[in-house]
Amino acid sequence: MKKPLSTVTPNSWEFLREPMIKPTGFREYDVRWKYPDEINLPGMTALGLGIGTQMHRHGVAPVIAVGNDYRDYALAIKNALVLGLMQAGVAVKDIGPCITPMAYFSAFHLGVPAIAMITASHNPNGWTGVKMGFSMPLTHGPDEMTELKDIVLNGRGVPRAGGSFEVVEGVWEAYMDDLVGDFRMTRRLKVVCATGNGTAGAFAPALLERIGVEVVPSHTALDYTFPAYNPNPEAMEMLHDMSASVRASGADFALGFDGDGDRCGVVDDTGEEIFADKVGVILARDLIGRHPGATFVADVKSTGLFASDPVLIAGGARVDYWKTGHSHMKRRMQELGALAGFDKSGHHFLAAPIGRGYDDGLRIALEICKLMDRTPEKKMSDLRKALPRTYSTPTMAPHAADEDKYQILERIVAKILALAEAGRPFAGQPIREVVTVNGARVVLENGSWGLVRASSNTPNLVVVCESAVSEAEMRAIFNEIDGIIRTEPGVGAYDQTF
Repeated sequence: MKKPLSTVTPNSWEFLREPMIKPTGFREYDVRWKYPDEINLPGMTALGLGIGTQMHRHGVAPVIAVGNDYRDYALAIKNALVLGLMQAGVAVKDIGPCITPMAYFSAFHLGVPAIAMITASHNPNGWTGVKMGFSMPLTHGPDEMTELKDIVLNGRGVPRAGGSFEVVEGVWEAYMDDLVGDFRMTRRLKVVCATGNGTAGAFAPALLERIGVEVVPSHTALDYTFPAYNPNPEAMEMLHDMSASVRASGADFALGFDGDGDRCGVVDDTGEEIFADKVGVILARDLIGRHPGATFVADVKSTGLFASDPVLIAGGARVDYWKTGHSHMKRRMQELGALAGFDKSGHHFLAAPIGRGYDDGLRIALEICKLMDRTPEKKMSDLRKALPRTYSTPTMAPHAADEDKYQILERIVAKILALAEAGRPFAGQPIREVVTVNGARVVLENGSWGLVRASSNTPNLVVVCESAVSEAEMRAIFNEIDGIIRTEPGVGAYDQTF
């Protein structure tokens, strides 16, 4: 196997022949590149050979399920990856266009050890990537990604005989049956289903209709140019559009799905956006009533209510705050035997006896509908209002180049730790602790907090703030963090503000 080049001139003979892979595309738990600027088709074939070689190294049976999201170049990317997998002696089962949770499910349904899902998730059109795993529900983490990067970039892929290719039908039907079973709503619900013209539009409306929900479609027609907005239910643009749809239709609430269907966002009956971590608290409250003493994992971007909510405390909930990222969360849940995991971006995970442990936006949508069915006297806004009041920013992402963002973050964390060690107040409050499991989460004496970390998926830092007291304090916390961030000239503008 040749060592891939980091750059190749476009519109050249070499671009068609030589594998090109930008090294920064190897991230903490998956791979992401701009196509064709950062990776070409021979580069994807080299990646496939690398994944297959890694399977053999670890004694994984050489059989893999492969799926793809809905983008104009997804089939070309998948076919190039499949060539490399077959070159490595791997039997490929192509499940076709799908959402990421369907690819995860296919491992259980088909009895295969490994999956590779071609998707750029919520990244804008022009991006591609692969999520992969050899032991469902777990997906690659930092150790596996470091090894894969070494295999691919250093040309250590080993061709083997025995590769094959098979198209597999019926995974969507099996996934739907596994998800829904014989459940049907006993309560009438009218729900906006928003997919931003992404892959979930082919699946989410059908799920809701099957359980008896009246669906109000919102941008559900497949269109890989994403003409309305980028399908990302963490982004205020999508949430605002969902809110407008609720108000216009009189729906009971809205459910919004990201580009590959592993995340779900919620807007209530009044048109109020419920950030995904608060949706997690609502779900955790329901779960703790049925599973007293359960353990939950929340990512470091999430609300402090997981630790302070009186309903969860009364139910004996044990809560562990952990690293952001779907692979980190799944592993931590398995380590702790947790019932559920909740991520600020909307990656929510339900383990047995409810789910299979992986992040699934359609599973979460189903569980929200079931929760509403069990509480016919309540509206979604009632569940939101029942939570203790906090004041939160959206997730904001100032630009920082992939090559620089981790070094920038190190310096920012050091500056924050120096403030804490000096006993300096932060937004007018003493600092109780600085949690550095994933960036720096500055926790104040009154429980309010602010976080800065590096995005694992895009060239950005990530900033989130929450006050237990007031909007003014929330803004003060943001101003403190932003003031430190602005000492770094390599940090650019935010993708959204508040």
